Amino acid sequence: MTHTGTTAPRTPLVVVGDALLDHDLCGHAERLAPDAPVPVVHDTRRSSRPGGAALAACLAAADGRPVTLVTALGADPASATLRELLAGRVELVEVPLEGSLSSKTRVLAGDRPLLRLDDGEGHARAATDEALSAIRAARGVLVADYGRGAADVLRDALCRTTASVVWDPHVRGGPPAPGARLVTPSAQEARVFARRLAGRQGESDGDAGLRAAARDARALVRAWQVRAVAVTLGERGALLSHGETPLLVPTPAAAAGDPCGAGDRFAAAAAGLLADGAFTEAAVQAAVHAATRYVAEGGARTVAAPGGRPQRPEPAPADGDPTADAVRTAARVRAAGRTVVAAGGCFDLLHAGHVALLQAARRAGDCLIVCVNSDDSVRRRKGDGRPLVPVADRVRVLRALECVDAVAVFDEDTPERLLATLRPHIWAKGGDYARTPLPEQSLVESWGGQVLLLPYLDGRSTTVLARRAALSPTGSAGRVRDMGG
Repeated sequence: MTHTGTTAPRTPLVVVGDALLDHDLCGHAERLAPDAPVPVVHDTRRSSRPGGAALAACLAAADGRPVTLVTALGADPASATLRELLAGRVELVEVPLEGSLSSKTRVLAGDRPLLRLDDGEGHARAATDEALSAIRAARGVLVADYGRGAADVLRDALCRTTASVVWDPHVRGGPPAPGARLVTPSAQEARVFARRLAGRQGESDGDAGLRAAARDARALVRAWQVRAVAVTLGERGALLSHGETPLLVPTPAAAAGDPCGAGDRFAAAAAGLLADGAFTEAAVQAAVHAATRYVAEGGARTVAAPGGRPQRPEPAPADGDPTADAVRTAARVRAAGRTVVAAGGCFDLLHAGHVALLQAARRAGDCLIVCVNSDDSVRRRKGDGRPLVPVADRVRVLRALECVDAVAVFDEDTPERLLATLRPHIWAKGGDYARTPLPEQSLVESWGGQVLLLPYLDGRSTTVLARRAALSPTGSAGRVRDMGG
């Protein structure tokens, strides 16, 4: 497999906010109770995971960067459990907690939440010298405010820091620090904040949609004196405003799944990239993609292994190494019990036939990984005149498609070695292979996978496109004729 680029160090991130302890009781509901019209959930499995600011910190650490979590913990059992879940994942800096740590228990039937139970109303009591020092030394800060006081007791330090600050607000918390690089409310939160600024009470006035989000974001940028506000819109993506005409950043594809924690995934990705030096627009776009992938791969439940033990974060792929990202994506989707689809080819001069095949392949599962031939592999198969487009450009175009979740590159003539690493549930090929033996079929079936043929659009071919371009009046052949005429 081809691996390009070198590993770039990620900027350390300090996450400040209110940690929670989350539990999920997952089971099946197929009937109602005889004594009340409520579903009966059976075969339940219990898992525990970090929540709130602790979830945001773990997600940032999973991106491959050092993370320090500054949060309030106490002597209660929930705090002890959370410390155990965080061990080895992030550096923990504690401030004192008054009361017991807040915890949430969700009861789910499949992916559908039925009930949530909340316990504990602990609040951060005071700052500490260690917490203040961590903020002063930070180059990047994410404030994950869940309205339980951690951001409040550390507010003076957060207002004075010179670090890049991303602030994920809560309607029960205070306003973000003036000068924050980016604030990331949900559309509902932005509506509440904007109504408060206008002197109106209540959480909704029936106004919704992009127009309301743009108006709210513009008002919040000016009132909070922050550099930008990104209103997260769920399946629609995010709306970024610097106080003037907003930028809509759509999701790359529809993602069906549990959205719990998607806002934390968005904020953690944006905070890390901004600390690395990314432009705000680029960071928000990458954060939308990260949140979409997070939901598609199983959401918050992928943060904890069965029985509540945390999975160790995998190292982030090297910059410019799409294959490492593809392998990591396939592993996460499999671990979430979802379906990995892979498709392969040269994809030289991407055309409508390619797009139709990839769109159909993506609909067959929960993620699509495209296996693309390296330049040397294409040259051996197609001749010295190919590829017309180098592999780095082909990868970039493929990754830009909404239906493609990741791209992997292979050097061999056929992708068996790469497939053995990815282990997809479905290997998708065009219908033109219907009467052609596929050398990789037995390999895919060896782990219980399936080869699936998909309709192919007739008349679409890279070779035909290249021939037409060469013979066009503006092509090289046309210029030769003009010169010789």
